Amino acid sequence: MSWERTLDQYGILIERKLNDYFVQNTKAAEAYHPFIKKVYTDARNYVLRKGKRLASCSTLLTYKGYTDKIDDQILNVCVGIELYRHCILVHDDLIDQDDFRRGGKTLHRLLAEGYDERLGEGTAVFLGNIIYTLALQSVLDSGFPVGKSREVIRLLTTGYCNVNESQILDLLFEYKEPDVDEWTIMASRRAASLFKLTILTGAILAEAPKKDLSLIEAAAAHIGYAFDIQDDIIDTFATQQPYGRPPGGDIAQGKKPLHIVYLTKLTKRTKLNKLRKIIGKKHITSEELEAIKTALKESGALKTAKEKSKKHAETAKKLITQTDLSEETKSFLASFITYIEESLDWYK
Repeated sequence: MSWERTLDQYGILIERKLNDYFVQNTKAAEAYHPFIKKVYTDARNYVLRKGKRLASCSTLLTYKGYTDKIDDQILNVCVGIELYRHCILVHDDLIDQDDFRRGGKTLHRLLAEGYDERLGEGTAVFLGNIIYTLALQSVLDSGFPVGKSREVIRLLTTGYCNVNESQILDLLFEYKEPDVDEWTIMASRRAASLFKLTILTGAILAEAPKKDLSLIEAAAAHIGYAFDIQDDIIDTFATQQPYGRPPGGDIAQGKKPLHIVYLTKLTKRTKLNKLRKIIGKKHITSEELEAIKTALKESGALKTAKEKSKKHAETAKKLITQTDLSEETKSFLASFITYIEESLDWYK
């Protein structure tokens, strides 16, 4: 079974649990204030939009990979993982001034309807914080022993600190040109941190063998690096049709994904100065974006970034095979990693 079909199969279970969770929260909010009800209703619609549920399914499948079961306790934790993932996205959309997420308006845009940008953006800041606390509560109330829940809470709080540090660095890089080491530091606190959190959560709650915890942590970090590089390349090279939003958004904001970091390293100064005038230009023309793509290919920056992603992917695969995870979970993770590798070959 492909990783996408696996996500579809188990994602439904998590979405049902999420919906029940929001129904309860919205009812409680309705008795409190009509606008607070709207806030939770908009949050529900945002979180429950069609998505892969990769974060929470990674937790679920890791847990199942050691226990051979799915119970209410782990589904409660998966609700917390989804809430955690989305509290990050709420703030990410706000900082990046995005208008759409997965085919619908971003949360700060939804909250502004009937009011203005200040209320929408301010409420989104507060709501992102609320969603984070709800994530922690979901884990605490999951039904797992207190000691295990506290271990997961520690992962969540550490992960949340890490991802906010990564956002600060990502924002800083819009104003400077980081080197590869700086980019790696930032990325270690982004997708690498998220994959470690989600997969380790499942392993810890399933009481996985100690030897597996270090293997899983390392494998998850390598998956995160591979995914980050691949996702950034897609943002530059994919067409709008399958991707769902115009390409080149990161470049228009002046962000510095790894392939752009390599571009500044491998391109001659005269040509680089021309490219610098495009990177960070809010409205990039199709011709300007093509110039960036051509430079990425001709300089070898694209090839170097792809090779880096594939190296991380191969390392992750090897580490996963050494664990005691079930064949179903190993197959899911291997299939997902293979997708990351193969998708890089779409852009040549």
